[in-house]
Amino acid sequence: MTEREKIIHLWFEMWLCQQDLGIDDIFTEDVEYTESWGPKYTDRRTVKHWFDEWNTRGKVLEWDIKQFFHKENQTVVEWYFRNKMNTGEIEEFDGISLIEWTPKNRIKSLKEFGCNCRNYDPYENGAVPEFRDEKAKWF
Repeated sequence: MTEREKIIHLWFEMWLCQQDLGIDDIFTEDVEYTESWGPKYTDRRTVKHWFDEWNTRGKVLEWDIKQFFHKENQTVVEWYFRNKMNTGEIEEFDGISLIEWTPKNRIKSLKEFGCNCRNYDPYENGAVPEFRDEKAKWF
């Protein structure tokens, strides 16, 4: 496992155990962190606040890494995510993170992209598509 992969594993582990195990060590002070559904945090202080605040409202149940791709100062990590909010709502989706690194292996940019993991074939029953009657989740 590379140093960068260890850092990503640590970030996911922080969410699973709901503890800051080194946010200051893995992100630059001016990090830009974009969640798949829209929110963007533009410094490490805000990332720490979001992490602490979010963990009062919910719990990450699974955040499983499927694979990594590395190229120069960038890493793409494919993952599966599932959480439960204090309201009882459970969310799950597949995703990727596009990470940009500094020369000293600190994260200076992280963008998440999500994909509904409840896939289906709308043409299963013929040439006319049949879509599920559910609200689309745009990641």
